[in-house]
Amino acid sequence: MSVLRPFRATDMFKFNHINLDLWTETYAINFYLGYFSRWPDMCAVQETPQGRIMGYVIGKAEGAGPERHGHVTALSVAPEYRRLGLARKFMSWLEQVSDENYRGYFVDLYVRCVNTDAIKMYESFGYSVYRRVKEYYSNLGLGLNPRDEEDGFDMRKPLSRDPMRRSVRANGRDITVSAHEVP
Repeated sequence: MSVLRPFRATDMFKFNHINLDLWTETYAINFYLGYFSRWPDMCAVQETPQGRIMGYVIGKAEGAGPERHGHVTALSVAPEYRRLGLARKFMSWLEQVSDENYRGYFVDLYVRCVNTDAIKMYESFGYSVYRRVKEYYSNLGLGLNPRDEEDGFDMRKPLSRDPMRRSVRANGRDITVSAHEVP
């Protein structure tokens, strides 16, 4: 049985096996420490009984009024622990914290447009594409359409404060904005 627990600064020395994944964005230590100090209740790990980290989520709260929301900065599960429901557990947990602790209207995240497995997974969790952000990511060099490799989808899921679903739109894949237009 694994345990979901708050992320500790020392966990940064134990999650390299997760961050080696091609799709995982890796940040500098001061970036992670900034999140842990400002939004400690939005950062968690799942670990085995032996203490091996299986995955993690790092989030933050941002915006004001109807734009108040939780943001998933990073979600990653080690390859050997995928398809066990850990990502769903992380996302449900972060949605609950965003809703109850920060009174957010929605949760959003960014995902590479070519990461179709992740997009399908997030859609199965109730997220939808809000807009396409041009050149949000640096190119992975996979040899596919370079535009898609650099663009990201802004995906959102409304929370209980948004019963009219004003934070989402049906035609999000048709809306394109520049990365400079995204706060």
